[in-house]
Amino acid sequence: MSNPFFKNIGPFKIEKLFNLSGLENINNFKNEKIFDIKDLSSSTSKDITFFHSKKYSNIASNTKALFCITTENLKNYLPKKCKKIIVDNVLVSTAKITKIFYPDSATDDFDTTSKDINKTLFKKKVKFGKNVLIGKNVKIGKNCSIGHNSIVEKNVVIGNNCSIGSNVIIRNTIIHNNVHILDGCVIGKKGFGFFPDKESNFRYPQVGVVIINDNAEIGCGSTIDRGSMSNTVIGKNTYLDNQVHIAHNVKIGDNCIIAGQVGFAGSSELGNHVMIGGQAGVSGHLKIGNNVQIGGGSGVIKDIPNNSKVMGYPAKSLKNFIRENK
Repeated sequence: MSNPFFKNIGPFKIEKLFNLSGLENINNFKNEKIFDIKDLSSSTSKDITFFHSKKYSNIASNTKALFCITTENLKNYLPKKCKKIIVDNVLVSTAKITKIFYPDSATDDFDTTSKDINKTLFKKKVKFGKNVLIGKNVKIGKNCSIGHNSIVEKNVVIGNNCSIGSNVIIRNTIIHNNVHILDGCVIGKKGFGFFPDKESNFRYPQVGVVIINDNAEIGCGSTIDRGSMSNTVIGKNTYLDNQVHIAHNVKIGDNCIIAGQVGFAGSSELGNHVMIGGQAGVSGHLKIGNNVQIGGGSGVIKDIPNNSKVMGYPAKSLKNFIRENK
């Protein structure tokens, strides 16, 4: 699912993309049109994508993208039909091209379209507290409530029977039915995506959304960043405790329970029925299987298979942890 909110100002001819981004056309490509930039799995024959880590070689070998930004060491994993753009820093180059397609996605200024809910059509269909603001392009279903001092900024969809607490900020988010967002949450802001580039940090545009599925609950003070290239997803009937941080592109499955102060780095994926104790941390780009239990305070730095119980830093099987700490 691409972001329905940020406007793609493409297509661009590949030569113009090179010129605007500052990349050199060392491959001497012809002037094909590129319609969008997407991740490896969702790209079509009209798109450009990127491939920066061998970890994604299986996905890369099946990409349908017309062009791919990659390195000399990785290019042979890509299909022959995919034209390779060889660069030194894949992520910086990708960020520059993404910003060309989506120029409004790199900043997160406050929403100037927001207005008091009493001046909108929602005043008759939503139960709300004091000082509630609503932006443009917002949809809210039946039987919803919004607490004091909360802001539903532009580009938000809220389903039926949802409860939004006080002091909450939501943007670039799709919330399904029967979801509870407790006090003090910030959802849909840009993720912590930037790359050192010589003497400055280059901000990576965040063009994804947050998707919160049916019957989920987000605890007080939690933050969920929108996706960078794909989306950040919270599964059905998944409950987050207070002060949980979900970074961009994280995907959490159904029926998960995440205790307080757990942090997820970007692009990690959790299966269904995962339980994580308080103050645990999950590194980026990992896969946690179904029915996994992670003890409180653990540091997860590698993939965890289905039906595992782990604890410690680095997280190891619970039996080994107990044996080593008798």
